[in-house]
Amino acid sequence: MNQKRPSIVIVGRPNVGKSTLFNRLIGTRRSIVNDQPGITRDRIYGEAVWRGRAFDVVDTGGLVPDDRAAIPREIFRQAQSAIAEATSLVLVVDARAGVTPLDLELARRLRQTGKPFVIAANKVDTLRQEDLSSQFYEIGTDVFSVSAEHGLGVDALLDGLTADFPATPEEEATTPEKAETQVAIIGRPNVGKSTLLNQLAGVERSIVSDQPGTTRDVVDTVVIHDGRSYRFIDTAGIRRKGKTTAIAEKLSVVMARKHLERADVVLLTADAALGITAGDATIAGYAEESGRSVIVVMNKWDLAIQKAQEAAKEAQKNRGDKQHKHNRDRRAKPLPSDPARLAAEYEPLVRERLKFIPYAPIIFLSALTGDRVAKLYALIDQAAEARKRRISTGELNRWLASVDLSRGTSPGAHRIKIYYMTQSGASPPTFILFTNQRQRLHFSYERFLENRLRAHFDFFGSPIRFIQRFREREREDRERLARKRRQAD
Repeated sequence: MNQKRPSIVIVGRPNVGKSTLFNRLIGTRRSIVNDQPGITRDRIYGEAVWRGRAFDVVDTGGLVPDDRAAIPREIFRQAQSAIAEATSLVLVVDARAGVTPLDLELARRLRQTGKPFVIAANKVDTLRQEDLSSQFYEIGTDVFSVSAEHGLGVDALLDGLTADFPATPEEEATTPEKAETQVAIIGRPNVGKSTLLNQLAGVERSIVSDQPGTTRDVVDTVVIHDGRSYRFIDTAGIRRKGKTTAIAEKLSVVMARKHLERADVVLLTADAALGITAGDATIAGYAEESGRSVIVVMNKWDLAIQKAQEAAKEAQKNRGDKQHKHNRDRRAKPLPSDPARLAAEYEPLVRERLKFIPYAPIIFLSALTGDRVAKLYALIDQAAEARKRRISTGELNRWLASVDLSRGTSPGAHRIKIYYMTQSGASPPTFILFTNQRQRLHFSYERFLENRLRAHFDFFGSPIRFIQRFREREREDRERLARKRRQAD
């Protein structure tokens, strides 16, 4: 979301092909496309370059201005925010359906904004169908016949939209990535991921609702904080396959897991009032397998504290007067509902449920109130820096010489020797081990080695990968074979 560049905002009523056109313009599948109306809800940002002119493209949800239901009303409000920032607007209509009253109403509202807009008469899949778009000239603006699905007419549409856009310097137009930290917000439905994104961004970028599954598309938001750039990726809530029935929800889960691979750091968001569930642990497993750095965000901490306070009051109420007097006479102790003590008692429970990611820091916060949300930035910076850290081979092997390798346990293996170690990659940190073993080191021994390595070099929040090589044993086998051949000769 680069405010310095021109932006094209795509609007229209539900199910006219806005997301298909958006994906066509940016050249990748970012928005979910399905025949079911109302799939897109949040505004989705993408980047594109056409004839040397770089610009942003914004996809919005299907607009129904007079709908009083919560989700359509929020979709309309999100679209209004995108329109306010737009350079040009594209009203997408269904050429096969003809001009509808809702198309005319949306055109009237776009004209009131004072922003230039054009009509994209979609679903004109052949040249013979171009006459279908002529009926939209009554709206009083330029009309382009397009097929978003097949690409027909899209070049003419882009020529018309970008004619007045400034040319972009070649080095900027061809640079696909910016120096920014990619942060994915993942978790089960209704744990507060969108609320957290809105707090981090300082604006309402995602629709927030008590209804689970509100977010479907992946929402990107670039935030500049203390001079550093962060791209936050809000994903749909991930549920078990058996719990996802609607095709749109299945697609959103697939997209969420796919975009997890884009991230440097993952904010694994869970509901502190409920604790870590099996679903949270499964999602944490996805993050660990992907090699992302992980920060466990225990959201709704204000509700957890409130529940603990209510439980403490209820416990006190049920005690006898004698016990009450005895407690008052003793030195005052903090109640279990004391936030600091509660966090100290809560963290081991979280660690126990997520024991396979012991490297992940845990933060307790409330996205709704904003309490402690700002502390996330320091953790993100530390995790992002650690996952890119490289250790020289000399320093690694000097460290290796100081480690008592006999303290590691490996069931069924003879004495383990590690002859040599080198770092082969970063993001996540990956190390090659040359050992005397014929099989891969037992996971318990790898965990022992990982813990020592992490403690010494501070790979904060990042998984560590090992690749094993059997250099010494292979050399011994070659030498033994050569001796046998010489003896045979």
